Amino acid sequence: MRAARSLLCIALLPLFSGCQMLPMLNGQPQAPSMAGLTRMQGELTAADGQLLFKPCNEQRRYVVKDSGGTSVLQEAATLADQQGKLFADLRGSFSSNKASGDGQVELRQLYRVERSGNACNDPNFQRLILRASGKTPAWNLDVSAKGMMLERAGQPALALPYLEEQLGDGRFNLTSEANNQHVELWVAPQRCVDSQTGSVQHLTAELRINGEVQRGCAYFGGSRND
Repeated sequence: MRAARSLLCIALLPLFSGCQMLPMLNGQPQAPSMAGLTRMQGELTAADGQLLFKPCNEQRRYVVKDSGGTSVLQEAATLADQQGKLFADLRGSFSSNKASGDGQVELRQLYRVERSGNACNDPNFQRLILRASGKTPAWNLDVSAKGMMLERAGQPALALPYLEEQLGDGRFNLTSEANNQHVELWVAPQRCVDSQTGSVQHLTAELRINGEVQRGCAYFGGSRND
């Protein structure tokens, strides 16, 4: 429990320490550019009062500095198990200490954080554009350059072509008319929590099939750099 308590203590740091002034354009705040930043997946742990990130299949560790105000400290504390280990998918600016091999990551975007022992070994992640899923009833939608694969509880998997429409403010929808099915997926950039697992993802999703609506969460796969 020591590691989990350590994560909780980190989360109690002042909530406003990560506040930043955003650049303005036409009177509206604009999100900082992600250009030049690196996306990585790996393990989050707490040690010596700090949150550490270890990329998949590496031994180097990076002290996490939440430069983007992602609330990763609070998210990690909420999800921490007895070992205090979590999977995280994030983007930021990585710098290394040549002497120790470790370094620091200035975190700007948190795509997801979850309890998982095998997420680093997901064979489909790099080819995915988007993955969305929901519960009651369970459904999963994988999107790649080849099309969409829709899986629903008690029904055969359905492969579909799709069209994407950008709606502004980071929102978009995917639509398909095939196999006598009208399928729509509406996606918005908003923090989303899985009600059963507690995992946090950076997008909300709404699946509509022939007018029936099911809600869930989503995140970008390795083939999309938003």
